[in-house]
Amino acid sequence: MSHLPTPLIESLIHITGFDRDAFVRVHESGEQITSVRLNPLKVSPGDVLFPSVEKIPWSSYGYYLPERPSFTFDPLFHAGLYYVQEASGMFVEQALRQTMDLSQPLRVLDLCAAPGGKSTLLQSLVSNDSLLVSNEVIKSRVHLLEENMTKWGAANTVVTNNDPKDFARLENYFDVIVIDAPCSGSGLFRRDPGAIREWSEGNVQLCHQRQQRILADVWPALKQGGVLIYSTCSYSKEEDEDILDWITAELGADSKKLDISAYPGIVETVSEKKEAWGYRFYPDKIKGEGFFAAALQKQEGGEWGGIRLKRGGLEKVSKMEAQQAARWLRTVDDTILFKQKEDIIALPPYFETDIPALQSALYLKKAGVLMGKPTAKELVPEHALALSGLLNPELVSIPLNKEQAIQYLRRDELHPDTNYRGWALVDYRGYRLGWVKVLANRVNNYYPKEWRILKAP
Repeated sequence: MSHLPTPLIESLIHITGFDRDAFVRVHESGEQITSVRLNPLKVSPGDVLFPSVEKIPWSSYGYYLPERPSFTFDPLFHAGLYYVQEASGMFVEQALRQTMDLSQPLRVLDLCAAPGGKSTLLQSLVSNDSLLVSNEVIKSRVHLLEENMTKWGAANTVVTNNDPKDFARLENYFDVIVIDAPCSGSGLFRRDPGAIREWSEGNVQLCHQRQQRILADVWPALKQGGVLIYSTCSYSKEEDEDILDWITAELGADSKKLDISAYPGIVETVSEKKEAWGYRFYPDKIKGEGFFAAALQKQEGGEWGGIRLKRGGLEKVSKMEAQQAARWLRTVDDTILFKQKEDIIALPPYFETDIPALQSALYLKKAGVLMGKPTAKELVPEHALALSGLLNPELVSIPLNKEQAIQYLRRDELHPDTNYRGWALVDYRGYRLGWVKVLANRVNNYYPKEWRILKAP
């Protein structure tokens, strides 16, 4: 590993919890930590996906793995059964649990969401009648976010591609805003030595200014009494405690103290001017990478008052299209269907007023579950439907072994042993992978071309 930047080490000497010798040693050790978080929508208690796992103490669904497997060639990864996420970042769960009543319907925004780690975590924690908006400002990164949210399979999610300032149009709309802010990345030095070469004191200052701008732009969208969860993967005080001072002074937020008594090794810090609480993760003290998190509550503002819609409500499906869609769904009682161009989208019923409001303020990349395209004869199902929790469990599914599952994920030809004809799911170990159409002389593979495995085993 390259040498740690001397200016960084010197800047941390007086920071609470910093132990120079231990910090340097753990970065020189070459140790790598691998952790995953299971998807409670798809994984039942007692399901064993990995042998010899160790629970991450601050996460309901997170586990350390003894070694890093090849996730690319694990069909269960592509089926959305788990997300590969750094363990320290899962502490966002505690910030949310300890500040919000998760039994209530909430509107939650993950502002800097790609590739989807925080968003999939948030979705697993909020109630089924909550709304999660996952936003990514960089257009080239929003596709990966959409893919990961689709694999996760939840219907109560929306993916957007907007600048933070666009959310000011939704004044007082969100109960929770999570900002895993763009930062100088020093907390990732152990996992990504290349980040060492890119680090500079100047970049820390640029990130500090960018973080302020992002916070100021999105702040109007948080309602009075709402909670901001702020985090970085930086050790620098300028991006952590100094930002907390700025939020409390300039935006009028109150700091929220979290209970970390059950998690020895996490370091509680207090900002210099406003004595706002923050929580630092050092890799020599906990099993994870460098991380900083804090929770703050908005004191001013009001309640959501609506927005002037740019157009009418959602375009409803025809009676025939509704009949076509019904056979694919577990139930139609708790689902509304609407048309988006040629596609049918399935949404929870309480989204009926929220989606038009979001459409009037934002660019929506994905909302609810994309079911498919209706034709004169049938609905042509989309991959998102196969991976969702809305799917009718009575639909035909063809089991594949691991070799066949990898062939499917490569979008290669399949020759499963079946006499069935028509649309069918394929599954691995009982977990759905996607669609095929079985014809008399061949099986058409409908795995998304843009998601297929390209590299060799």
